[in-house]
Amino acid sequence: MKRTILIVDDEESICQSLSGILVDEGYDVLTANSGEEAIKIVDEALPSLVLLDIWLPGMDGIETLRQIRSNHPQMRVVIMSGHGTIETAVRATKLGAFDFIEKPLSLEKVILIIDHAMDMVLLEEENQILKQKIAQNYELTGESEPVVSLQEMISIVAPTNAWILIMGENGTGKELVARSIHRKSKRAHRPFIEVNCAAIPEELIESELFGHEKGAFTGATAAKRGKFDLAHEGTIFLDEVADMSLKAQAKILRILQEKKFERVGGVKPILMDVRVLAATNKDLEKEMEAGRLRQDLYYRLNVIPLVVPPLRDRKEDIPLLVKQFLKDFSHREGEPTKSITDNAVALLMEHDWPGNVRELKNFTERLVIMTPGMKITEHDIPEVGKEIHHDVSEDAAKTVHSYRAAKMEFEKSFIIRKLQEFEGNVSKTAEAIGLERSNLHRKIKSYGLDSKGDA
Repeated sequence: MKRTILIVDDEESICQSLSGILVDEGYDVLTANSGEEAIKIVDEALPSLVLLDIWLPGMDGIETLRQIRSNHPQMRVVIMSGHGTIETAVRATKLGAFDFIEKPLSLEKVILIIDHAMDMVLLEEENQILKQKIAQNYELTGESEPVVSLQEMISIVAPTNAWILIMGENGTGKELVARSIHRKSKRAHRPFIEVNCAAIPEELIESELFGHEKGAFTGATAAKRGKFDLAHEGTIFLDEVADMSLKAQAKILRILQEKKFERVGGVKPILMDVRVLAATNKDLEKEMEAGRLRQDLYYRLNVIPLVVPPLRDRKEDIPLLVKQFLKDFSHREGEPTKSITDNAVALLMEHDWPGNVRELKNFTERLVIMTPGMKITEHDIPEVGKEIHHDVSEDAAKTVHSYRAAKMEFEKSFIIRKLQEFEGNVSKTAEAIGLERSNLHRKIKSYGLDSKGDA
Protein backbone atom coordinates (compact mmCIF):
# COMPACT_ATOMS: atom_id res chain seq x y z
CA MET A 1 0.00 0.00 0.00
CA LYS A 2 1.79 3.10 -1.31
CA ARG A 3 0.99 6.66 -0.36
CA THR A 4 -1.96 7.89 -2.43
CA ILE A 5 -2.32 11.35 -3.98
CA LEU A 6 -5.57 12.69 -5.42
CA ILE A 7 -5.28 15.22 -8.29
CA VAL A 8 -8.37 17.39 -8.76
CA ASP A 9 -8.35 19.45 -11.99
CA ASP A 10 -10.77 19.89 -14.87
CA GLU A 11 -7.89 20.00 -17.37
CA GLU A 12 -7.21 16.40 -18.38
CA SER A 13 -3.72 17.24 -19.64
CA ILE A 14 -2.67 18.46 -16.19
CA CYS A 15 -4.08 15.33 -14.52
CA GLN A 16 -2.18 13.12 -16.98
CA SER A 17 1.16 14.93 -16.74
CA LEU A 18 1.07 15.12 -12.92
CA SER A 19 -0.04 11.49 -12.66
CA GLY A 20 2.90 10.29 -14.75
CA ILE A 21 5.42 12.20 -12.68
CA LEU A 22 3.96 11.14 -9.31
CA VAL A 23 3.72 7.48 -10.34
CA ASP A 24 7.41 7.66 -11.28
CA GLU A 25 8.05 9.06 -7.79
CA GLY A 26 6.43 5.94 -6.27
CA TYR A 27 2.96 7.25 -5.41
CA ASP A 28 -0.46 5.79 -6.19
CA VAL A 29 -2.47 8.42 -8.03
CA LEU A 30 -6.22 9.06 -8.29
CA THR A 31 -7.80 11.82 -10.38
CA ALA A 32 -11.05 13.79 -10.30
CA ASN A 33 -12.40 16.46 -12.67
CA SER A 34 -14.82 18.14 -10.26
CA GLY A 35 -15.20 19.03 -6.62
CA GLU A 36 -18.15 16.70 -6.17
CA GLU A 37 -16.16 13.76 -7.55
CA ALA A 38 -13.16 14.70 -5.40
CA ILE A 39 -15.19 14.65 -2.17
CA LYS A 40 -16.56 11.21 -3.02
CA ILE A 41 -13.07 9.84 -3.73
CA VAL A 42 -11.65 11.35 -0.55
CA ASP A 43 -14.39 9.70 1.54
CA GLU A 44 -13.77 6.32 -0.11
CA ALA A 45 -10.00 6.22 -0.59
CA LEU A 46 -8.66 8.49 2.18
CA PRO A 47 -5.65 9.72 0.16
CA SER A 48 -2.62 11.04 1.97
CA LEU A 49 -2.63 14.29 -0.05
CA VAL A 50 -4.93 16.22 -2.37
CA LEU A 51 -3.71 18.52 -5.17
CA LEU A 52 -6.76 20.75 -5.72
CA ASP A 53 -7.33 23.27 -8.52
CA ILE A 54 -9.08 26.43 -7.35
CA TRP A 55 -11.15 26.88 -10.53
CA LEU A 56 -13.49 23.94 -11.09
CA PRO A 57 -16.85 23.56 -12.84
CA GLY A 58 -19.76 23.48 -10.40
CA MET A 59 -18.36 23.40 -6.87
CA ASP A 60 -15.20 25.51 -6.86
CA GLY A 61 -11.92 24.64 -5.16
CA ILE A 62 -12.52 26.78 -2.08
CA GLU A 63 -15.84 25.06 -1.29
CA THR A 64 -14.30 21.66 -2.07
CA LEU A 65 -11.45 22.46 0.32
CA ARG A 66 -13.95 23.53 2.98
CA GLN A 67 -15.86 20.23 2.76
CA ILE A 68 -12.75 18.06 2.65
CA ARG A 69 -11.29 19.72 5.72
CA SER A 70 -14.65 19.56 7.50
CA ASN A 71 -14.96 15.79 6.98
CA HIS A 72 -11.23 15.02 7.28
CA PRO A 73 -9.45 17.64 9.42
CA GLN A 74 -6.08 15.87 9.11
CA MET A 75 -6.15 15.72 5.30
CA ARG A 76 -3.35 17.64 3.57
CA VAL A 77 -4.62 19.76 0.66
CA VAL A 78 -2.38 21.76 -1.71
CA ILE A 79 -4.20 24.41 -3.76
CA MET A 80 -3.29 24.96 -7.45
CA SER A 81 -4.36 28.06 -9.35
CA GLY A 82 -3.59 29.74 -12.66
CA HIS A 83 -5.15 32.94 -11.38
CA GLY A 84 -3.44 33.07 -8.02
CA THR A 85 -3.87 36.14 -5.88
CA ILE A 86 -2.75 36.91 -2.36
CA GLU A 87 -6.41 37.11 -1.33
CA THR A 88 -7.13 33.60 -2.67
CA ALA A 89 -4.01 32.17 -1.04
CA VAL A 90 -4.87 33.72 2.33
CA ARG A 91 -8.45 32.47 2.11
CA ALA A 92 -7.32 28.94 1.26
CA THR A 93 -4.74 28.97 4.07
CA LYS A 94 -7.37 30.04 6.59
CA LEU A 95 -9.49 27.08 5.51
CA GLY A 96 -6.60 24.74 6.21
CA ALA A 97 -4.76 24.41 2.89
CA PHE A 98 -1.26 23.03 3.38
CA ASP A 99 0.29 25.12 0.59
CA PHE A 100 -0.50 27.12 -2.55
CA ILE A 101 1.04 26.58 -6.02
CA GLU A 102 0.60 28.90 -9.00
CA LYS A 103 0.17 27.68 -12.57
CA PRO A 104 1.95 27.05 -14.83
CA LEU A 105 3.24 24.44 -12.46
CA SER A 106 6.91 24.07 -11.67
CA LEU A 107 7.32 20.31 -11.45
CA GLU A 108 10.33 20.66 -9.14
CA LYS A 109 8.30 22.82 -6.78
CA VAL A 110 5.37 20.40 -6.91
CA ILE A 111 7.60 17.47 -5.96
CA LEU A 112 9.26 19.51 -3.20
CA ILE A 113 5.91 20.51 -1.67
CA ILE A 114 4.55 16.96 -1.93
CA ASP A 115 7.64 15.50 -0.26
CA HIS A 116 7.32 18.07 2.53
CA ALA A 117 3.62 17.30 2.98
CA MET A 118 4.30 13.57 3.10
CA ASP A 119 6.98 14.10 5.71
CA MET A 120 4.41 15.99 7.78
CA VAL A 121 1.86 13.18 7.32
CA LEU A 122 4.40 10.63 8.50
CA LEU A 123 5.33 12.75 11.52
CA GLU A 124 1.67 13.14 12.49
CA GLU A 125 1.10 9.40 12.25
CA GLU A 126 4.18 8.68 14.34
CA ASN A 127 3.13 11.31 16.87
CA GLN A 128 -0.32 9.75 17.14
CA ILE A 129 1.26 6.39 17.80
CA LEU A 130 3.73 7.78 20.34
CA LYS A 131 0.90 9.39 22.29
CA GLN A 132 -0.58 5.96 22.94
CA LYS A 133 2.33 5.12 25.18
CA ILE A 134 4.74 7.11 27.31
CA ALA A 135 8.23 6.67 25.98
CA GLN A 136 10.01 3.98 27.89
CA ASN A 137 13.07 1.78 27.76
CA TYR A 138 12.12 -1.42 25.97
CA GLU A 139 15.15 -3.44 26.99
CA LEU A 140 14.36 -6.40 29.22
CA THR A 141 15.93 -5.91 32.65
CA GLY A 142 17.71 -8.93 34.05
CA GLU A 143 20.83 -11.09 33.97
CA SER A 144 19.29 -14.43 34.91
CA GLU A 145 19.63 -17.42 32.62
CA PRO A 146 15.94 -17.37 31.49
CA VAL A 147 16.14 -13.67 30.59
CA VAL A 148 19.50 -13.99 28.81
CA SER A 149 18.10 -16.89 26.76
CA LEU A 150 15.01 -14.84 25.88
CA GLN A 151 17.17 -11.87 24.88
CA GLU A 152 19.22 -14.11 22.62
CA MET A 153 16.07 -15.44 20.96
CA ILE A 154 14.79 -11.91 20.42
CA SER A 155 18.09 -10.94 18.77
CA ILE A 156 17.76 -13.90 16.40
CA VAL A 157 14.10 -13.48 15.38
CA ALA A 158 13.71 -9.68 15.51
CA PRO A 159 15.50 -8.89 12.19
CA THR A 160 13.25 -11.34 10.33
CA ASN A 161 9.63 -10.83 9.28
CA ALA A 162 8.48 -14.01 11.04
CA TRP A 163 5.26 -13.90 13.01
CA ILE A 164 5.77 -14.57 16.70
CA LEU A 165 3.52 -15.87 19.46
CA ILE A 166 4.53 -14.57 22.90
CA MET A 167 3.28 -16.62 25.84
CA GLY A 168 3.51 -15.94 29.55
CA GLU A 169 1.59 -15.22 32.72
CA ASN A 170 -0.01 -11.87 33.44
CA GLY A 171 2.53 -9.23 34.39
CA THR A 172 5.60 -10.97 32.98
CA GLY A 173 6.25 -8.34 30.31
CA LYS A 174 4.86 -9.76 27.07
CA GLU A 175 4.27 -6.28 25.65
CA LEU A 176 7.85 -5.37 26.55
CA VAL A 177 9.07 -8.36 24.54
CA ALA A 178 6.88 -7.35 21.57
CA ARG A 179 8.19 -3.78 21.61
CA SER A 180 11.76 -5.03 21.93
CA ILE A 181 11.26 -7.24 18.85
CA HIS A 182 9.85 -4.31 16.89
CA ARG A 183 12.62 -1.95 17.96
CA LYS A 184 15.28 -4.41 16.79
CA SER A 185 13.50 -5.25 13.54
CA LYS A 186 13.86 -3.80 10.04
CA ARG A 187 10.48 -2.14 10.64
CA ALA A 188 11.65 -0.14 13.66
CA HIS A 189 11.19 3.19 11.84
CA ARG A 190 7.56 2.35 11.08
CA PRO A 191 4.54 2.15 13.44
CA PHE A 192 4.04 -0.26 16.31
CA ILE A 193 0.29 -0.62 16.81
CA GLU A 194 -1.03 -2.38 19.89
CA VAL A 195 -4.48 -3.98 19.92
CA ASN A 196 -5.94 -5.23 23.20
CA CYS A 197 -8.19 -7.91 21.75
CA ALA A 198 -9.92 -8.54 25.07
CA ALA A 199 -10.96 -4.89 25.44
CA ILE A 200 -12.71 -4.39 22.09
CA PRO A 201 -16.45 -5.20 22.04
CA GLU A 202 -17.29 -7.85 19.46
CA GLU A 203 -19.58 -5.51 17.53
CA LEU A 204 -16.75 -2.97 17.09
CA ILE A 205 -13.86 -5.35 16.34
CA GLU A 206 -14.13 -4.96 12.56
CA SER A 207 -14.27 -1.18 12.70
CA GLU A 208 -11.32 -0.99 15.12
CA LEU A 209 -9.13 -3.38 13.15
CA PHE A 210 -10.06 -2.57 9.56
CA GLY A 211 -11.58 0.92 9.73
CA HIS A 212 -14.86 2.06 8.25
CA GLU A 213 -16.27 4.29 5.54
CA LYS A 214 -18.42 7.31 6.21
CA GLY A 215 -22.01 6.24 6.81
CA ALA A 216 -21.11 2.56 7.24
CA PHE A 217 -23.18 2.46 10.42
CA THR A 218 -24.95 4.81 12.79
CA GLY A 219 -22.44 7.26 14.18
CA ALA A 220 -19.88 6.78 11.38
CA THR A 221 -19.82 10.48 10.46
CA ALA A 222 -16.41 10.25 8.81
CA ALA A 223 -14.17 7.58 7.34
CA LYS A 224 -11.68 6.07 9.76
CA ARG A 225 -8.50 4.08 9.28
CA GLY A 226 -8.25 0.85 11.25
CA LYS A 227 -5.36 -0.65 13.22
CA PHE A 228 -4.11 -2.77 10.32
CA ASP A 229 -4.13 0.32 8.10
CA LEU A 230 -2.18 2.35 10.68
CA ALA A 231 0.35 -0.47 11.08
CA HIS A 232 1.22 -0.50 7.37
CA GLU A 233 4.88 -1.47 6.87
CA GLY A 234 5.20 -1.74 10.65
CA THR A 235 4.18 -4.16 13.38
CA ILE A 236 0.77 -4.98 14.82
CA PHE A 237 0.67 -6.48 18.31
CA LEU A 238 -2.43 -8.56 19.04
CA ASP A 239 -2.43 -8.72 22.83
CA GLU A 240 -4.63 -11.31 24.60
CA VAL A 241 -5.43 -12.80 21.20
CA ALA A 242 -7.09 -15.88 22.75
CA ASP A 243 -9.73 -13.70 24.42
CA MET A 244 -11.43 -12.82 21.12
CA SER A 245 -14.73 -14.42 20.20
CA LEU A 246 -14.70 -17.21 17.61
CA LYS A 247 -16.40 -14.85 15.16
CA ALA A 248 -13.67 -12.25 15.61
CA GLN A 249 -11.00 -14.95 15.33
CA ALA A 250 -12.45 -15.97 11.95
CA LYS A 251 -12.22 -12.39 10.68
CA ILE A 252 -8.63 -12.03 11.86
CA LEU A 253 -7.69 -15.35 10.27
CA ARG A 254 -9.10 -14.32 6.91
CA ILE A 255 -7.13 -11.08 6.94
CA LEU A 256 -3.92 -12.85 7.92
CA GLN A 257 -4.37 -15.41 5.15
CA GLU A 258 -5.35 -13.04 2.35
CA LYS A 259 -3.15 -10.12 3.48
CA LYS A 260 -5.81 -7.67 2.41
CA PHE A 261 -9.01 -6.28 3.86
CA GLU A 262 -11.93 -3.95 3.18
CA ARG A 263 -13.10 -1.23 5.50
CA VAL A 264 -16.55 -1.67 7.01
CA GLY A 265 -18.97 -0.37 4.40
CA GLY A 266 -16.29 -0.37 1.72
CA VAL A 267 -15.72 -2.56 -1.32
CA LYS A 268 -12.17 -1.67 -2.33
CA PRO A 269 -9.60 -4.22 -1.09
CA ILE A 270 -6.62 -2.71 0.74
CA LEU A 271 -3.36 -4.61 0.64
CA MET A 272 -1.51 -4.82 3.93
CA ASP A 273 2.14 -5.22 4.75
CA VAL A 274 2.41 -5.79 8.50
CA ARG A 275 4.33 -8.05 10.82
CA VAL A 276 2.09 -9.79 13.32
CA LEU A 277 3.08 -10.37 16.94
CA ALA A 278 0.51 -12.00 19.21
CA ALA A 279 0.46 -12.59 22.96
CA THR A 280 -1.59 -14.61 25.41
CA ASN A 281 -1.56 -15.67 29.05
CA LYS A 282 -3.67 -18.76 28.38
CA ASP A 283 -2.77 -22.39 27.75
CA LEU A 284 -3.62 -22.46 24.05
CA GLU A 285 -3.69 -26.25 23.84
CA LYS A 286 -6.45 -26.31 26.47
CA GLU A 287 -8.24 -23.40 24.77
CA MET A 288 -8.34 -25.35 21.50
CA GLU A 289 -9.56 -28.50 23.25
CA ALA A 290 -12.35 -26.49 24.88
CA GLY A 291 -13.32 -25.03 21.51
CA ARG A 292 -12.52 -21.43 22.51
CA LEU A 293 -9.61 -21.02 20.07
CA ARG A 294 -9.53 -21.89 16.39
CA GLN A 295 -6.79 -24.35 15.55
CA ASP A 296 -6.11 -22.73 12.18
CA LEU A 297 -5.58 -19.34 13.84
CA TYR A 298 -3.22 -20.90 16.39
CA TYR A 299 -1.08 -22.53 13.70
CA ARG A 300 -1.11 -19.34 11.63
CA LEU A 301 0.19 -17.24 14.53
CA ASN A 302 2.51 -19.77 16.13
CA VAL A 303 5.38 -19.52 13.63
CA ILE A 304 7.94 -18.81 16.35
CA PRO A 305 6.87 -19.27 20.00
CA LEU A 306 8.53 -17.28 22.77
CA VAL A 307 7.86 -17.91 26.47
CA VAL A 308 8.38 -15.08 28.96
CA PRO A 309 9.45 -16.57 32.33
CA PRO A 310 7.54 -15.73 35.54
CA LEU A 311 9.38 -13.70 38.15
CA ARG A 312 9.53 -16.65 40.58
CA ASP A 313 11.83 -18.39 38.07
CA ARG A 314 14.19 -15.42 37.84
CA LYS A 315 14.35 -14.04 41.39
CA GLU A 316 18.02 -13.10 40.96
CA ASP A 317 16.75 -10.27 38.70
CA ILE A 318 14.72 -8.66 41.51
CA PRO A 319 17.56 -6.38 42.75
CA LEU A 320 18.11 -5.00 39.24
CA LEU A 321 14.40 -4.55 38.65
CA VAL A 322 13.81 -2.77 41.95
CA LYS A 323 16.71 -0.36 41.40
CA GLN A 324 15.43 0.39 37.89
CA PHE A 325 11.91 1.03 39.19
CA LEU A 326 13.25 3.32 41.94
CA LYS A 327 15.12 5.32 39.33
CA ASP A 328 12.12 5.51 36.98
CA PHE A 329 9.66 6.62 39.66
CA SER A 330 12.00 9.24 41.08
CA HIS A 331 12.66 10.61 37.60
CA ARG A 332 8.93 10.74 36.88
CA GLU A 333 8.21 12.66 40.09
CA GLY A 334 11.23 14.93 39.62
CA GLU A 335 12.72 13.86 42.93
CA PRO A 336 16.11 12.38 43.96
CA THR A 337 16.36 8.62 43.57
CA LYS A 338 15.75 6.68 46.76
CA SER A 339 18.06 3.81 47.68
CA ILE A 340 17.17 0.43 49.15
CA THR A 341 19.18 -1.69 51.55
CA ASP A 342 20.34 -5.24 50.85
CA ASN A 343 18.21 -6.54 53.73
CA ALA A 344 15.12 -4.92 52.20
CA VAL A 345 15.87 -6.47 48.81
CA ALA A 346 16.39 -9.85 50.47
CA LEU A 347 12.87 -9.60 51.92
CA LEU A 348 11.47 -8.90 48.46
CA MET A 349 13.31 -11.92 47.05
CA GLU A 350 11.56 -14.22 49.54
CA HIS A 351 8.20 -13.57 47.89
CA ASP A 352 6.95 -15.54 44.84
CA TRP A 353 5.25 -12.52 43.21
CA PRO A 354 2.20 -14.18 41.60
CA GLY A 355 1.57 -10.90 39.76
CA ASN A 356 5.12 -11.08 38.38
CA VAL A 357 7.09 -7.99 37.35
CA ARG A 358 3.95 -5.83 37.27
CA GLU A 359 3.23 -6.63 40.92
CA LEU A 360 6.84 -5.91 41.90
CA LYS A 361 6.73 -2.62 40.03
CA ASN A 362 3.52 -1.51 41.76
CA PHE A 363 4.88 -2.59 45.15
CA THR A 364 8.11 -0.64 44.58
CA GLU A 365 6.14 2.47 43.66
CA ARG A 366 4.17 2.07 46.88
CA LEU A 367 7.43 1.92 48.83
CA VAL A 368 8.68 5.10 47.16
CA ILE A 369 5.48 6.92 48.11
CA MET A 370 5.13 5.58 51.63
CA THR A 371 8.76 5.78 52.78
CA PRO A 372 9.47 9.31 54.07
CA GLY A 373 13.27 8.97 54.06
CA MET A 374 15.67 8.61 51.16
CA LYS A 375 16.60 5.03 52.10
CA ILE A 376 14.18 2.12 52.05
CA THR A 377 15.01 -0.42 54.75
CA GLU A 378 13.52 -3.75 55.81
CA HIS A 379 11.54 -1.80 58.44
CA ASP A 380 9.72 0.07 55.68
CA ILE A 381 8.52 -3.09 53.98
CA PRO A 382 5.13 -4.41 55.12
CA GLU A 383 4.28 -8.05 54.76
CA VAL A 384 4.41 -8.54 51.00
CA GLY A 385 1.08 -9.40 49.48
CA LYS A 386 -0.85 -7.84 52.35
CA GLU A 387 -2.44 -4.44 52.45
CA ILE A 388 -0.32 -1.73 54.09
CA HIS A 389 -2.07 -0.75 57.29
CA HIS A 390 -1.49 2.57 58.96
CA ASP A 391 -3.14 4.88 61.45
CA VAL A 392 -4.86 7.18 58.97
CA SER A 393 -8.54 6.92 59.79
CA GLU A 394 -11.16 5.99 57.20
CA ASP A 395 -12.79 9.40 57.64
CA ALA A 396 -9.48 11.13 56.93
CA ALA A 397 -8.93 9.01 53.84
CA LYS A 398 -12.34 10.01 52.54
CA THR A 399 -11.60 13.71 52.97
CA VAL A 400 -8.21 13.62 51.24
CA HIS A 401 -8.57 14.16 47.51
CA SER A 402 -5.02 14.67 46.23
CA TYR A 403 -1.87 12.59 46.06
CA ARG A 404 0.15 15.26 47.92
CA ALA A 405 -2.38 15.49 50.76
CA ALA A 406 -2.55 11.70 51.06
CA LYS A 407 1.23 11.45 51.18
CA MET A 408 1.40 14.11 53.94
CA GLU A 409 -1.36 12.37 55.91
CA PHE A 410 0.53 9.08 55.81
CA GLU A 411 3.86 10.78 56.65
CA LYS A 412 2.33 12.42 59.71
CA SER A 413 0.82 9.12 60.88
CA PHE A 414 4.09 7.28 60.21
CA ILE A 415 6.17 9.78 62.21
CA ILE A 416 3.70 9.67 65.12
CA ARG A 417 3.90 5.87 65.24
CA LYS A 418 7.71 5.79 65.02
CA LEU A 419 8.16 8.45 67.71
CA GLN A 420 5.90 6.45 70.00
CA GLU A 421 7.84 3.29 69.16
CA PHE A 422 11.14 4.93 70.24
CA GLU A 423 9.53 6.68 73.24
CA GLY A 424 10.06 10.17 71.85
CA ASN A 425 13.80 9.73 71.14
CA VAL A 426 14.21 11.88 68.01
CA SER A 427 17.75 10.70 67.27
CA LYS A 428 16.84 7.00 67.36
CA THR A 429 13.69 7.64 65.37
CA ALA A 430 15.60 9.58 62.71
CA GLU A 431 18.19 6.82 62.43
CA ALA A 432 15.54 4.11 62.18
CA ILE A 433 13.56 5.78 59.40
CA GLY A 434 16.59 7.06 57.49
CA LEU A 435 16.11 10.79 58.02
CA GLU A 436 18.55 13.45 59.16
CA ARG A 437 17.78 14.48 62.77
CA SER A 438 17.33 18.12 61.74
CA ASN A 439 14.99 17.09 58.92
CA LEU A 440 12.85 15.05 61.32
CA HIS A 441 12.71 18.00 63.73
CA ARG A 442 11.38 20.21 60.93
CA LYS A 443 8.70 17.67 60.05
CA ILE A 444 7.68 17.30 63.72
CA LYS A 445 7.33 21.07 63.93
CA SER A 446 5.46 21.39 60.63
CA TYR A 447 2.89 18.79 61.72
CA GLY A 448 2.45 20.45 65.13
CA LEU A 449 3.74 17.40 67.07
CA ASP A 450 5.84 17.10 70.18
CA SER A 451 8.73 14.65 70.60
CA LYS A 452 6.32 12.02 71.98
CA GLY A 453 4.28 12.09 68.82
CA ASP A 454 1.30 13.86 70.34
CA ALA A 455 -0.48 16.53 68.32
